[in-house]
Amino acid sequence: MIMTCDFYKYHALGNDYLVIDPNRVRIDLTPENIRIICHRNRGVGADGILYGPDFDNGILRLRIFNPDGGEAEKSGNGIRIFAAYLWDEGYQQAAEFAIHTSGGIVRVKRLDAHGRFIRTAMGKVTFQNDLIPVNGDSREVVNETLPLANGASYQVTCLSIGNPHCVILLPEISKALALEIGPWVENHPFFPNRINMQLMKVIDRRTIQIEIWERGAGYTLASGSSSCAAVSAGYKLGLVDEEVRVLMPGGELNVAIKPDGMVDLTGTVSKVAQGDFAAELLR
Repeated sequence: MIMTCDFYKYHALGNDYLVIDPNRVRIDLTPENIRIICHRNRGVGADGILYGPDFDNGILRLRIFNPDGGEAEKSGNGIRIFAAYLWDEGYQQAAEFAIHTSGGIVRVKRLDAHGRFIRTAMGKVTFQNDLIPVNGDSREVVNETLPLANGASYQVTCLSIGNPHCVILLPEISKALALEIGPWVENHPFFPNRINMQLMKVIDRRTIQIEIWERGAGYTLASGSSSCAAVSAGYKLGLVDEEVRVLMPGGELNVAIKPDGMVDLTGTVSKVAQGDFAAELLR
């Protein structure tokens, strides 16, 4: 007999998600319910919800929700977590398979016996403004000046790896600065769909450090897609090599830019808990 639960909680370097499996539980994931579930004082607490698997004519699909109730296109940490769940619960036996997200198809591969060390092929990046999107004339958004409403301005490089990112290169970075300017950058009128922000410090050609403000989530200890974005921006600017270690408050990830332009992300996953929602939580 299979024991089913309403949610399964995992984290990847402190970036925590709840997996809610539509094959095992029926729940109305309205924006209000998502905000309640993800709230760290009034709910279970999470950086987002992974809703799946959904099998559409044999295609494995995943939906990703931010804690503000909005839907995200892609999440590097979330995809690794979801892959671990699929191996844990017997949905997948193969060591490598594809997951379809609204931000594109990703391939995952477990590098250990238990599916806790995982490589993800995240896709190719684009710096083209209309594909990110960033307002203005057709161009690649590389080392541009971004003025903020608080009077500050920063040099930014923007890109998409299925979801939008704004990378700010600085000699020194901090959580305090991410908290200060993150909301201004996320909601800047240049970005019609809002944007994820990374503050990046280049330590050497194979090591960078980032602080992250995620669209719809706020300050985050770690992010897979942000790591890919920061390395891609650094590579575009000629500051880093093809393989880079990304240091974040939650831990580190490894990013590799392949000769064909694909970006690989490698890191760990941990299971935290599983359980049921109280009836009064979502009433």
